[in-house]
Amino acid sequence: MINIITWNINSIRSRLPLFLLWLKEKGPDVVLLQETKAMDDQFPREEIEDLNYNIATYGQKTYNGVAILSKFPIEDITCGIPGFEDDQARYIEAVVKGMRVASVYVPNGMAVGSDKYTYKLDFLDHLTAHVKTLLTYDEAFLLGGDYNVAPQDQDVYDPEEWHEKILCSTPEREGLRALVYLGLTDALRALHPQEQDLYTWWDYRGGSWQNNEGMRIDHLLLSAQAADHLTDAYVDRDVRGLEKSSDHAPVGCQLSL
Repeated sequence: MINIITWNINSIRSRLPLFLLWLKEKGPDVVLLQETKAMDDQFPREEIEDLNYNIATYGQKTYNGVAILSKFPIEDITCGIPGFEDDQARYIEAVVKGMRVASVYVPNGMAVGSDKYTYKLDFLDHLTAHVKTLLTYDEAFLLGGDYNVAPQDQDVYDPEEWHEKILCSTPEREGLRALVYLGLTDALRALHPQEQDLYTWWDYRGGSWQNNEGMRIDHLLLSAQAADHLTDAYVDRDVRGLEKSSDHAPVGCQLSL
């Protein structure tokens, strides 16, 4: 059994005490992090390695940043989407225990029709092209991260308010759908198809957490070889309610590998 969790940590250094306590309590085998907001030489490696994790990072000053933590050796590391010229640290993949895993931080997009929105759609297109290649490999594959897309209206606390706005616009959803339609399984929805408040992100503003006004924008997508072994998928909401936590909750799955 292997337990894999994705979490937009929203600054690893700002949340380090909370993160270390969470790591000790939960003890996941693999952690995929986004928005680490730290250069590689600023990442708190020693504190995390003391908890018996190997670490691969792709960092950036102040913004973005992704990482893979693993209790198993980390091999064949790739930073950035191959073939995509991008100066932002948003993608890292590696092989752990014979399984390829990747941590992705899809751009937010800011506003529909903006330059950053165009960049977001372009990013999704290049991610899809790369994953199409990865799926030709004879290995299980898991792509976890903050996709900044709520796939369906049931993933949004107020679909009417968010209709065609950023995170919920049709082109964004079509971009994510094209990725999933390569043959990936959405772990949370596979095991919780009807759940209405299966949220992973709550804005810091406006009492969103207290009023459960959230969205499901963090996803674990599994190849067929991985999905065949899926036994559990969940959102760790408890940690979101702690003081000084990230605005995202960890999303996890268990695979009988």
